[in-house]
Amino acid sequence: MEPITHFLTGACLGRAGLNRKTGLATATVTLAAEAPDIDVLSRFKGPVFGFAHHRGFTHSFLGLFLVSGVVVGLMYLIWLARGRKTNDPDLPPKWGLLFLFAYIAGLTHLLLDFTNNYGVRPFWPFSETWYSWDIVFILEPVLWIVLPLGLLMPILFSLVNQEIGARSKGPQGRFSAILALISMVALWGIRDYEHRRAVNALEARLYQNADPIRASAYPYWWNPFRWYGVVETHDFYATMAVDSLSPEVDPEGNMRIRYKPPETPASLAAKRSYLGRVYLDWAKYPIVEVESKKDETETENMTGDRSAYIVRFEDLRYAYPELAGRAPLSATVGLDRDLKVASETWGSSPGQD
Repeated sequence: MEPITHFLTGACLGRAGLNRKTGLATATVTLAAEAPDIDVLSRFKGPVFGFAHHRGFTHSFLGLFLVSGVVVGLMYLIWLARGRKTNDPDLPPKWGLLFLFAYIAGLTHLLLDFTNNYGVRPFWPFSETWYSWDIVFILEPVLWIVLPLGLLMPILFSLVNQEIGARSKGPQGRFSAILALISMVALWGIRDYEHRRAVNALEARLYQNADPIRASAYPYWWNPFRWYGVVETHDFYATMAVDSLSPEVDPEGNMRIRYKPPETPASLAAKRSYLGRVYLDWAKYPIVEVESKKDETETENMTGDRSAYIVRFEDLRYAYPELAGRAPLSATVGLDRDLKVASETWGSSPGQD
C-alpha cells in the first residue's frame, strides 16, 4: 500500500489502546507501521538492484526485528533530545514494550502489502516465495475515509466535552480507533468475497475451447465489483474484465489473447541473467518476448548499445486494458551476439543500469 495508509493504520493502532500502556506508543507505532519501506534506499544502487530488494528483508518476519530496533532507537534519541519528557508525565516510556509494539506495527505493514497484488516475501531469507491476497488495489479510497475518521472523531468529542465542561481522563480516541480498524477488516472481508466470486467465474468457463490452468482476478480502486482477470491455458493467456456482482466474465466483450512466445536461446539466456531470475521469481504471469537487432547498422550500435537481442519481460498482472501501450513493472535484458548480458533495465527501454 502507499505510505499514507500505513501511517494512518499505525496511528489508529496506537490510539486503540497501546498508548495507555507506555509513553511514546502512538508516535512509535506510527513510524514503525511505515518503516519497512526504508528499503527504498536500495534504489540508490540502481533500479534493478532496487527492484531485486524491494519488499525483501525489511518486509520479512526476521527483518522486522531490525526495523523495530531502528525505530525504537530513533524514538529514544528523540526522547533524550526532549529532555526525557513525554506528553503524559505519569506514563514514561517502557522500551521493551515499545519494541514489541513496533514489531506489531511492522506486521500491519506486511499485512497491508499482502492484500494487494504485488505481494510480500515474509519468510525471506529462508524462502523467496511471494504471497499476495489480490483483493485491494495499492490505493484504497475507503481506507482514506475510515482511518482518518477514527483519528479525528476524538477531537470532535473533545470539543463537545469542553462546551459542556466535562473532563476526560487518560488518552482519548480508543473506541473510534478500534472501530476504524474493525472497518478495515470488514472491508477486506467484502473484497475477499467479491474476489473469490470473480475467480470462480473465471475458472468456470472455456477460453477458445481450452480449459483454464489457473485464473486470477486483480482489483480496481474505483469499483469494488470490477476486476481485471487473467487466465492461463496451455497455449495462451487471456485477459478481460470481470463483474463479480453478476458475476459475469468479459461483460464488454474486450477479451485479449496473448499467445505464449516460443523459447529461444536468447530468451533462455535472458532468463538466466540476474534481472531475469529476479523478475521471474516475482512475476506470476510472465511474458518474455525477444526482439533481434542483428540486422541493425553499425552506426546504430555506436550509440553504446551492444545488444544484438532485446528481451522484454512483462507480467500480465499489470497489463490492465486502461494502460494500453504502457508496460508498468516491466524489465528489459539486452544480449550481445554471444548471448551474454549487455544491459539490464528496470523499465520498458533498454540501456545500462
